[in-house]
Amino acid sequence: MSQEVNAGSMADIAFLLLIFFLVTTTIASDKGLLTVLPPKQDPNTPPPEVPLNERNIFNILVNANDQLLVEGEPMNNTENLSAEVKAFILNFGRPNEEATALYNSLPESLKAQVNRDPKSSDHPMAGGAVVSIKTNRGTSYEKYLEVYDQVKRAYFEIYAERVGLTADQYRALSGRTAAEKELTDRGKEGIPMAISIAEPDKIGGN
Repeated sequence: MSQEVNAGSMADIAFLLLIFFLVTTTIASDKGLLTVLPPKQDPNTPPPEVPLNERNIFNILVNANDQLLVEGEPMNNTENLSAEVKAFILNFGRPNEEATALYNSLPESLKAQVNRDPKSSDHPMAGGAVVSIKTNRGTSYEKYLEVYDQVKRAYFEIYAERVGLTADQYRALSGRTAAEKELTDRGKEGIPMAISIAEPDKIGGN
């Protein structure tokens, strides 16, 4: 007569192993775009209108064929886009007293890039320079991300140069330590990342 193996506790063991792996396993997750979205608007309250001079808006249009129109001029690729955005942000065409103080606080390397074109942005402070990105319904997600990343790079280059880092080094700052947070805040001080994502035109696509 053969002896049978007692398997009565196998289900309990398997359940305990399952709990163990669920607790100890690290699940990787994609971060995506690190962008803080504005709070949801009350449908009964229309959004406030913020009047801006046309010179204070840097317009980027990506059509349904992924072609770029930057400030009304066609651009074959995004290679020089961040440089143009950076020049727009740092224009200081018509600075007020507060913006003049901001300019005086900039390192000499950034001051050398200031153009002071009266037809371009007044200053990089709130309301003085806004980058507008508008797409069509058929614009590819890849092209939109490419443009968006180049615009953000212009800001990161400015922030990084203010604290003596490269753009990639500044982007890598997590802000988890007091030293990293101080660098992050000092780089952004007075120069908000003013990027406006306009609602896509219903052109192209299905």
